[in-house]
Amino acid sequence: MTPLFEATNLIKSYGANKVVDDLSFHIARGECFGIIGPNGAGKTTTLKICLGQSQADSGQVEAFGLDVPSNLLAVKARMGVVSQFDTLDPDFSCEENILAYGRYYGMRDHAIKERIPKLLGFAALTHKAKARPGELSGGMKRRLSLARALVNEPELLVLDEPTTGLDPQARHLMWERLRELLSTGMSILLTTHFMDEAERLCSRLCMIDHGKKLIEGTPRSLIAEHLPPEMTEDIEGVGVLKRRSNLEDLFFKYTGRQMRMDS
Repeated sequence: MTPLFEATNLIKSYGANKVVDDLSFHIARGECFGIIGPNGAGKTTTLKICLGQSQADSGQVEAFGLDVPSNLLAVKARMGVVSQFDTLDPDFSCEENILAYGRYYGMRDHAIKERIPKLLGFAALTHKAKARPGELSGGMKRRLSLARALVNEPELLVLDEPTTGLDPQARHLMWERLRELLSTGMSILLTTHFMDEAERLCSRLCMIDHGKKLIEGTPRSLIAEHLPPEMTEDIEGVGVLKRRSNLEDLFFKYTGRQMRMDS
């Protein structure tokens, strides 16, 4: 089956620094594909290339069978994007933010207004319809960004670090909404450095560092292939504790435990 989205041999350098290094991956219809890696691994640059916001030095990107960026407008009409940073209009209410965003896609006002109650309900923001972003919590803002990205009923939803900066309750609510979208058959491209997030949401994933793919597969198959079934963890005051291996162990195996401050 032809992939919904495919990136082939992407390379992007800034001077002598190769940020994306011969990276290839594809996304099948109805799956959540994750690009995981530490800060500075090249995740956001890869997304910018995929969205036509940055030009690769070489390589090819195709979405819905169309070349990107040659057919960028046609591709964007079938995508929804939630960026890592808040891009909500602070002067508009929640419903006005969705209305204005729908107009960018050439949608008629009556069609957008018909969708707004459903989108706000999905985001658990019905009671905040008239509120401006400055009156919302971080989790509410992120869910509003998600609702706004769904206004054009996209075939592919692109999420860049969707739960960064959120508290545990807000993160879990966001995961719940994304799982609900996946259950409808929507496809998702997700970048994250939270391994529990990737393990919960991703059908498949690739781990990258310094712009280069390290491994690719389903979370459980990668863990089974590259790690022992159990890991031993020495906890101060408790002693040696055995637990099931997880994606975080795999992450540390391939990228190291040193704190990465670059972004």
